[in-house]
Amino acid sequence: MRTPRTAAGTFSAVLLATTALGIAAPAAHATPVTGSSSTASAAGTSSAPSFRFVDIPGAEGITLKGNVFTPSGDDGYERHPAVVLPSSWGLNDLEYLAQAQKLADSGYVVVSYTARGFYLSGGRIDVAGPLDVADISKVIDWTLANTPADPERIGMAGVSYGAGLTLMGAAHDPRVKAVAALSGWADLTESIYGGRTQHLQSSLLLGAAGYLTGRPSAEFQQVLTDFLASNYDQEDELIAWGKVRSPATYLDRINANGTAVMLANAWGDTIFPPNQLASFYDRLSVPKRLEFRPGDHATPEITGLFGLPNDVWSDTRRWLDHHLKGEDNGIDGEQPVRLASRSGGAYEGYDSWSGVPSATRKLSLDSTRRITANVDSGADGGIIFLSSLADQLARTPPIVSVPLLPRAFAAVWKSPRYETSQQVRGTPVLHTTVTPSAARGTFIAYLYDVNALGIGKLVTHAPYTFTDRTPGNPFGVDLQLYSTAYDLPAGHRLAVVVDTVDPLYIEHNPAFSGLTLSSPAADPSWLSVPLRRPSLP
Repeated sequence: MRTPRTAAGTFSAVLLATTALGIAAPAAHATPVTGSSSTASAAGTSSAPSFRFVDIPGAEGITLKGNVFTPSGDDGYERHPAVVLPSSWGLNDLEYLAQAQKLADSGYVVVSYTARGFYLSGGRIDVAGPLDVADISKVIDWTLANTPADPERIGMAGVSYGAGLTLMGAAHDPRVKAVAALSGWADLTESIYGGRTQHLQSSLLLGAAGYLTGRPSAEFQQVLTDFLASNYDQEDELIAWGKVRSPATYLDRINANGTAVMLANAWGDTIFPPNQLASFYDRLSVPKRLEFRPGDHATPEITGLFGLPNDVWSDTRRWLDHHLKGEDNGIDGEQPVRLASRSGGAYEGYDSWSGVPSATRKLSLDSTRRITANVDSGADGGIIFLSSLADQLARTPPIVSVPLLPRAFAAVWKSPRYETSQQVRGTPVLHTTVTPSAARGTFIAYLYDVNALGIGKLVTHAPYTFTDRTPGNPFGVDLQLYSTAYDLPAGHRLAVVVDTVDPLYIEHNPAFSGLTLSSPAADPSWLSVPLRRPSLP
């Protein structure tokens, strides 16, 4: 028998259903059997799409909980394009009610399902592993057998975990013709372990949500334990585990399938940073679209989950309409890379990601800086969700007083003041020489926008961890900072700051250790700044 939804699931059901749709949530304790359902009008009228809860057979005999919207007026003979919506991490199949109804209103069959291991779906959390991939094909099989879906017009879309599953579906099931991955990942290892540094706040959040709303597999529990314990002896195993779960691993399959791929993420996504997605986009040879906006993980599209106007979801529907329904809505004629600056202004269009910066200039990081490790200088990447959300809503990123940063714990370099605005677009890169006092350590590089009073607003940053180095021996570092779009006002300057502690990350600096950052004459240190216009001297 279908047991009642958990408290979190019930809350999401009521919130989404009553706020976004104005419908009563169907009884969470209904008792559908495989292929059958309890059916209700989505808005209480015969002209609205029909809605039903369903049980869908998953891989290895488990049951996936789901729901289906069917277009109104379906006569049982006409075939409709279909969209499969896998749930986000920690959420269930009720997540997409508002957008599912909008899609059904325009003629789609829409099947949403709760990923295995979460809430009432069977099995254990596989983190987009082989069992999740098998479930995707099972859901498509069920959709074709139990709804008026057209087998030639199958699409997928999803947010966060659902976005990752969507891209895995594009790679592993050639029936998927078009996808929209919102706030997802292409390289899972690079997302949570970029710079060989464990992303602490995001991994704790994901782990806690997994335990609270689902049943982690034994494999996932072990990986999470090793990850949080900074067990570098298991690094190869972690990378292999992540590779299996990364759509980038299967790029050739996506290209061979010809699936049309739309990617949309936030500049400040603290779970799945933008760099790994942009690299994946560049290597796609299928119809493709890339969108970046201000915000953090899933914050650009969250209002759309409540049925409110939302650019991300509007573009998602246009993308699916063009590639699944053949609508000539103009989206294929637009420049495929669409960016919104964190500083405001209209959307910017580009022909490619590599073509976003029109110039790159280098800031010289001359002279030697020595810093003591294990002390937070005050330069930080912020707090997961809160800091980038503040940047999205109020254009207020993490702020620091650059003159007051203690030079014993932070290395600082400043540029001259710029007479004109500098439009930073793309991926800044740090090149420097590091001499450690210990075999392992961590540092974080920051780029700040500094005004006349010395107040610095964070433009971007990235962590870097090294192991097995010889104390006292210098080594070179090339570190990509997180991609961004930021407008430096006229009269401001840029500042590069390096320190060794950030609450976002696990650091690996032994007690009483330190770092020396130098700029040898034969290999000078610099930070490259990608610009929309060649405005830096």
